Amino acid sequence: MSRTVFCAHLKQDAEGLDFQLYPGELGKRIFDNISKEAWAAWQKKQTMLINEKKLNMMDPEHRKFLEGAMTDFLFEGKDPQIEGYTPPKA
Repeated sequence: MSRTVFCAHLKQDAEGLDFQLYPGELGKRIFDNISKEAWAAWQKKQTMLINEKKLNMMDPEHRKFLEGAMTDFLFEGKDPQIEGYTPPKA
């Protein structure tokens, strides 16, 4: 049984996540307000950021940076700056 959320990223109703994928308050906020589609889009951005910036997920500063980028992307509609990456032209 899928659930619908009003996605803060897409600004429309969409299929919600099946379970909380991120810990804590932020995780709950994501679960309640972010769709599967928006989360999948973030996962792609996150992978590019980790690779581009050579982030180490064991480093608290790197995790903090990534969490900030995730919050900006999902809730503020801000695309992370990924050097050397040009989005495909629509």
